[in-house]
Amino acid sequence: MPTHTIRLHRILRAPPELVYRAFLEPGALVKWLPPHGFTGTVHAQDARGGGAYRMSFTNLANGHSHGWTGEYLELVPYERLRYTAKFDDPNMSGVMTTTVTLKKVLCGTELTVVQEGIPEMIPAEMCHLGWRESLELLAKLVEAEIPA
Repeated sequence: MPTHTIRLHRILRAPPELVYRAFLEPGALVKWLPPHGFTGTVHAQDARGGGAYRMSFTNLANGHSHGWTGEYLELVPYERLRYTAKFDDPNMSGVMTTTVTLKKVLCGTELTVVQEGIPEMIPAEMCHLGWRESLELLAKLVEAEIPA
């Protein structure tokens, strides 16, 4: 079954440590990862190399949910995350692999995301749009200036 690969890039005005935490803390994930119009739930998470997680998104308008499970393949603090995702829906078979690279730059963090093995039934352009919305929310979360 054919699959897609997408690549995303963004500069965030936040240190790599904070961006890395946003990818692993359940409360942070549900705040930024679901694209506009969706809510998220982290059902289980063991954030370590070889650990597993389970998550779902729910469409707020119609209540339809889709879930997936995955495994953390690689976690290099503040530099790299690599994890898989396998949808519960049998129509979206296969395993996606997402690689997140964080690089400290003068103004914060250079973020690169490569997602491979996206099921054919998810158009690549829709996946790009969803990630773009998610990364906008990630920026709002990690770039917030909150007085001490």
